[in-house]
Amino acid sequence: MAHIAIPIPSQLGRQDIEVEVSINGQRQALHYRVELFYWNECGLPAIDRAECLRHILSQYDKDWTLYYMGSPTEQFIPITFVRKKETLLLSPFLYSLLNL
Repeated sequence: MAHIAIPIPSQLGRQDIEVEVSINGQRQALHYRVELFYWNECGLPAIDRAECLRHILSQYDKDWTLYYMGSPTEQFIPITFVRKKETLLLSPFLYSLLNL
């Protein structure tokens, strides 16, 4: 699958993103959500960050699935989710990486 980069305005906090595209005359809508997860709000006693990420992802809204993890900072990690029903529009390779 080819990729198109769309610049998203930088904002702290949650961003709900809706993208509507037309490919060969067929319209498709995709919904993404970008959220910042702060390490100090993990909710678990002092543990490593990998365990914190596992906890975040296991507790997240089941209608959304992991799409991309951004570069972590000392304070937070940005995580992008895609609405699950729309993962069928993604390439078979990328879909297999999502492990659904």
